[in-house]
Amino acid sequence: MENGTMPSYFYFTLFKEFVDIKYLILILTLSVYLAIILFNAIILFVVFKERSLHEPMYILISCLSVNDLYGSAGFFPRIMVDLLSDTNTISRPACFVQIFTIYTFAISEFTILSLMAYDRFVAICNPLKYHKIMTSKLTALYMGIASLYAVFSMGLIIFFSARLPLCGNDIPRLYCSNWSVVRLSCGSSTLSNNIIGFFVTTTTIFLPAFFILYTYVRILIICQKSSKEFRGKALQTCLPHIISFVNYSLASFCDIALSRYDSDKYKIVAIIFSVEFLVIPPVLNPLIYGLNLPEIRRKVVCLFQWSKVANFRWINN
Repeated sequence: MENGTMPSYFYFTLFKEFVDIKYLILILTLSVYLAIILFNAIILFVVFKERSLHEPMYILISCLSVNDLYGSAGFFPRIMVDLLSDTNTISRPACFVQIFTIYTFAISEFTILSLMAYDRFVAICNPLKYHKIMTSKLTALYMGIASLYAVFSMGLIIFFSARLPLCGNDIPRLYCSNWSVVRLSCGSSTLSNNIIGFFVTTTTIFLPAFFILYTYVRILIICQKSSKEFRGKALQTCLPHIISFVNYSLASFCDIALSRYDSDKYKIVAIIFSVEFLVIPPVLNPLIYGLNLPEIRRKVVCLFQWSKVANFRWINN
């Protein structure tokens, strides 16, 4: 077995597959990234500008937008640089920074969706105590604790991964992932990495996913026993959360499953699922909440109407 080393850089091998169409992919990537920034910025502006939206549900929606912008910043600028580069290399520190950013984004996404599910559960199943249970301070406390846990758990994972001696520096992905680095290890056991990775995955993805499923099952049971009007209103507020949860869960679980196997047999599928959770939710989430929740939709429409009036006055003056 070769002696392990600590390579100063890693090489993304998948970019050589797109040499002929890299400029087309670059244009599409830039367009998607600008759309993500625009859509999520609109949601943030509307929520923070309108005092009537300063409630836990809308605060959590704005947290989702902030997290989507954070995760996108860890992926899109780097992939655009690599599309323009001929070497497709990334330094060792930059690789681990990208791993930290993308994974804390993924953990936070599930955390926020869990808090959203709990918020809807309390609002629908225990409406009389909603304002006592879901206060802005308590929501901020939950987010703070969850963020600290995401930072701590990913810091622990990166600490163990960075210590591994590696027998290569080729990463068969479009970005740095923890398992892509760990699988390059040689001459050292990765048992501790696997145990920590399994624990973090269970506590930050699988447990939140089961909790969300539990809350929505309880909500559906309550809706079945309630009036048609109550059921329609409850499902209207829950539908955006359900769509976001299902979309993000499928992408995350498929990425986790495919990352553990040889991706050469399913290269195109692996590429799609490896970036889907970084691309689709940041685009889809603001559209879902902006179009489906009446309060946000009205404010967004008013914002665009005000913008048109302001532009008309500016042109005429």
